[in-house]
Amino acid sequence: MPTPPDHPLRLGFPVKVMGKPGLKSGDTRRWQANPHLKCSLEQVDKVLDYLASERLDMYRLSSDLAPYATHPDMPQFHDMVRESDAELAAFGAKARALGIRLSFHPSQYVLLNSPDDALTAKSIWDLSSQAEMLDRMGLDEEAVMVTHVGGVYDDHHASRERWLRGWERCPEHVRQRLVLENDDLRFSAADALWIHERCGVRLIFDYQHFWCLNPEGLDLRETLERFLRTWPTGVRPKIHFSSPRTEMREVKQKITAKQRASGKTVRKGELVKAPVKAGARIKTVLRPPVWTGHADFTNPFEFATFMRTAEGLVFDVMMEGKAKDVSLLKLRPDLLRYAPDVAARFGITAADADALAADEAALESGGAAADEAPDVDEGEV
Repeated sequence: MPTPPDHPLRLGFPVKVMGKPGLKSGDTRRWQANPHLKCSLEQVDKVLDYLASERLDMYRLSSDLAPYATHPDMPQFHDMVRESDAELAAFGAKARALGIRLSFHPSQYVLLNSPDDALTAKSIWDLSSQAEMLDRMGLDEEAVMVTHVGGVYDDHHASRERWLRGWERCPEHVRQRLVLENDDLRFSAADALWIHERCGVRLIFDYQHFWCLNPEGLDLRETLERFLRTWPTGVRPKIHFSSPRTEMREVKQKITAKQRASGKTVRKGELVKAPVKAGARIKTVLRPPVWTGHADFTNPFEFATFMRTAEGLVFDVMMEGKAKDVSLLKLRPDLLRYAPDVAARFGITAADADALAADEAALESGGAAADEAPDVDEGEV
């Protein structure tokens, strides 16, 4: 069933649960141990219970949920999605009963615009497998797979055109679920709109990417509205939001034998984390942030400002802070404290204050560390 328009907006997070030890996003065993989608579903079933207990109602499934299911050299895994039909149906029914919206974000190696036809074909196979899982879960059109345009390959326009040809090659059940996101380094919101106008693919608006790459100077509110209109009536859109990292980056560098011998281990003007000891072979250099990097937590003032800019528009928000669910456990009380009007749009009211305060207290007493692994859609840092 489609989400009713008066249902509170959802907040979600991707893949890794950090707020409760022991929860896994899938079966990560190596192929020699015969991992299986059925095992992954047993693990993420526990994630659904955790989401329900914390009233988190949107979640991005791991793109490796069905391990090796499309590995070209391992045919023994190719039937695992079909073999897991009953388990997928049960998992989808549970997610629907709990009101949890699910999605996939295939990896950066899934490319519909690759000049390598074999890579494009393999990417379509990956997308087909993930779309089949969502279909077998019995999920509606709000359960999507998010992708990017891909590489530029020295010709920006030709790469956009090639993405359209890749889209046309996708089977219908893939096109029903595939959505296209603006990115932060190569293809802007204007590029995504250009592609939509030619094939009708739904669009995902990414807030941080919009600020990182908008050479056309598009207006934020107008662009957001245009992205939301690409979704059919009755199917709630979703967007991505993250704040940029602002702290210094720590970059480890080797110290050469020549530098050690000369005693000139730190260049003029170079910032280092700590004094470099005589004979050291590694130094930690401090560099300014790269704005494509995702912060651990969401800046509540930035998010509140954006949501007020988007007043009257209806969409769910996938929060891509690197602290994952922990970032949401922090954001919700922040919104109630600093922007109760915005909090109310997500169903967060004064009646939740005590429970949210308990979440904050638990984080202050020693929450999980942020995930250092780069997200699939995070720019190079």
